[in-house]
Amino acid sequence: MMAHVPINIALGGLEIAVIAVGSFLLLVVLVLIAKYLNLWIQCITTDAKISIFRLVAMSLRKVSPAVIVRNKIVLVQAGLEVETRWLEAHYLAGGNVPNVVRALVAADRAGIPLIFKKAAGIDLAGRDIMDAIAATVKPRVIDCPDPKRGNPMLDAVAKDGIRMLVKARVTVRADIERLVRGATEETIIARVGEGIVSAIGSSETYKRVLENPDSISKVVLGKGLDAQTAYEIVSIDIADVSVAAVGEVANVGAVLEAERAETDKKMRQAEAEGLRAMSAAEQEKMKARYEEMRALTQENRAKVVLAEAEIPKAIAEAFRTGNLGIMDYYRLRNIQADTDMRQSISGGGRDETRREPGAG
Repeated sequence: MMAHVPINIALGGLEIAVIAVGSFLLLVVLVLIAKYLNLWIQCITTDAKISIFRLVAMSLRKVSPAVIVRNKIVLVQAGLEVETRWLEAHYLAGGNVPNVVRALVAADRAGIPLIFKKAAGIDLAGRDIMDAIAATVKPRVIDCPDPKRGNPMLDAVAKDGIRMLVKARVTVRADIERLVRGATEETIIARVGEGIVSAIGSSETYKRVLENPDSISKVVLGKGLDAQTAYEIVSIDIADVSVAAVGEVANVGAVLEAERAETDKKMRQAEAEGLRAMSAAEQEKMKARYEEMRALTQENRAKVVLAEAEIPKAIAEAFRTGNLGIMDYYRLRNIQADTDMRQSISGGGRDETRREPGAG
């Protein structure tokens, strides 16, 4: 009998330990049930199909069970099939779960095809998905140009040179399919502004623009300016069009013509100065040539004088050698005198540098 006492005591201590652990676990379960009982009951009554164990697991993953449960209930009541794990994944990715859920419900009610994956992508891309849904249901009107950028009117010049000021209003509708990768409103404003300026620049006269401004908007609207953007252009309306004030240089064509005339004048003056300089240089060149020819003439005359100075010496040498007689000399003198007389009669005169044969 005495040998069985320690065994009974040991078994009693083990039972106490098991009971203590079981009591602690039961207490933990009761605390968890008390904490998530309200959310669990909501899930059961609304057919949200989220177990209490999943609610506990959400807390362990740092996911707010209240946010997931409330939005899952909204989706179930709206008749939309969205898995709970998708909501949890979007929450963990830093997305705005309530905003996405509201957008899904609004798109479903408005008949806009939108799936959870695309809505979550738009939300994570930084776009306001609810704003996009609102812009799809109710088109938005944007000003062109944007007055916030400090330029209230567009500047355009018609072919006749008249400067015009234009303001347009563009009605756009958001396109959900192109919202993620599509360009923003700034691109729409820039394209429409460029199209208006180009259309007015193609007009023969400013009067045609003033008489029929809707023709400009039709031309611009037909260019498909909303390609690769997040919006669809519904209409382009010319809100204001006018001719620039006189102080703002209304007739740009006249100013350009005046500037062109002044430029042509300066070019012609430069060309005239160039021709004048070329003429003066040519005259100087001719003068230098004339002086050169005069010097050459004087040189040749000096050579003639030197040659004629040799004549008397030759005549004297001919007398000494007997090759020239006195009568031959007189005949030579008579011929020279006759030649001089004929030249004086004809007006040619005798060259001043010429000397009489035998002079000297």
